[in-house]
Amino acid sequence: MDDIYAYIDAHAEEYIQALQALCRQPSIAAQGIGMEETAHMVLEMVRGVGAQAEQIPTGGYPVVYGELPGAGPRSLLIYDHYDVQPPEPLDLWDYPPFEATLAEGRIWARGVADNKGNLVARLCAVDAWLKVRGHLPLTLKFVFEGEEEIGSPNLEAFAEAYHPRYAADGCIWEAGYKDSRGRLQVYAGCKGITYVELRAQGAARDLHSANAAIVPNPAWRLVWALSTLKTPDERVAIQGFYDDVRPPTPRERELLADWEFDGPAYLENLGLAAFLRGADTEQAKADLIFQPTCNIAGIQSGYTGPGSKTVLPSQAFCKIDFRLVPDQSHRRVLRLLREHLDRHGFSDIQVVDLHGEDPARTDPDHPVVQAVLRAARRVYTQPPVMLPSMAGTGPMHALCARWGIPVVGAGVGHADSRNHAPNENIYVQDYIDGIKHMATVFQEFARE
Repeated sequence: MDDIYAYIDAHAEEYIQALQALCRQPSIAAQGIGMEETAHMVLEMVRGVGAQAEQIPTGGYPVVYGELPGAGPRSLLIYDHYDVQPPEPLDLWDYPPFEATLAEGRIWARGVADNKGNLVARLCAVDAWLKVRGHLPLTLKFVFEGEEEIGSPNLEAFAEAYHPRYAADGCIWEAGYKDSRGRLQVYAGCKGITYVELRAQGAARDLHSANAAIVPNPAWRLVWALSTLKTPDERVAIQGFYDDVRPPTPRERELLADWEFDGPAYLENLGLAAFLRGADTEQAKADLIFQPTCNIAGIQSGYTGPGSKTVLPSQAFCKIDFRLVPDQSHRRVLRLLREHLDRHGFSDIQVVDLHGEDPARTDPDHPVVQAVLRAARRVYTQPPVMLPSMAGTGPMHALCARWGIPVVGAGVGHADSRNHAPNENIYVQDYIDGIKHMATVFQEFARE
């Protein structure tokens, strides 16, 4: 691989500029900003490395799909997304979010870590392979979607229609980063999610709060409903919620034990004295990876501005996300929530299904996972960290797990990349190393 590494180093400036160009093009799916332009730009980038590529229409923004045949029998799917989170609040950015500023050894831009840095690094790895060797050692397939940051609402329909076409022996997932100690984290799964809004309705309009003596307050109604969802010891109280939870395997527990998670540093960074339920570091690790959650993401009702306003609100809203683990399912959790509220006398509380994805997990000893680990040991100075799953969520089940495609994730971000927050960034060296890592993955997986 030394010849390919040398080529990547010699063309580092070219590859950095390619990433900057994509980051300078806004692509905010939630606001409908720049999506067509970015899809076209990504299409041309995929074609630029020699792949046959096209835009496949969906009910929203298109999927950029490409194929590039290789010499060996194996095939590898690469999944990324070209949409990014909104950059607000803008006044908290040290560098403009869409200028892709190069400073302090980093590239600062919205989407540079999540997920344009990984997308471009993988295309650059293909470019280096072809320029040096003339052909790839395996066939590559690319699925680059434009709606991941809004929950991939149309990816499942895409998968239903096109899974025979993008079928592969393994998939490289979109996200990844180094931990606080500079070790690449590799993961073989993700949690699912059930994201809902609960709505309580009171009078036909807001009233003077003097009417609280005789008119029901939907905010109280919502609070009482919420209080039934969890017990004081943080246990989800929805009947049947834990019935489908698959216990971690001995191998998954072994991987978790090897994870050197710095609990005290984590707490200090967040200004906290202890983990939930007073868990020690080992228990906190297990909870983060293996436990489902019930989280209140936001509540709104009545007047919350400066000063006072004595109002009895007519409506109350709450957004809740449940993170799911194997073998829970979005549809079943949604049904259990509705049944729970009805059982506790809250049939009047409306449940709006905003978004749902099922969890996914790959055998950590699968060849595609092991290829990523071997490649990491060759490229990086520190050994990688293998996790059974990430704590977050993505459309891994809809695109891959449902169709039997094993998945592994790793990427070019780091512990302070600030995904979804102001001052998102990656280190330039991590980006260049990420190109080398992916180029090495091609070789390692092709050799299996």
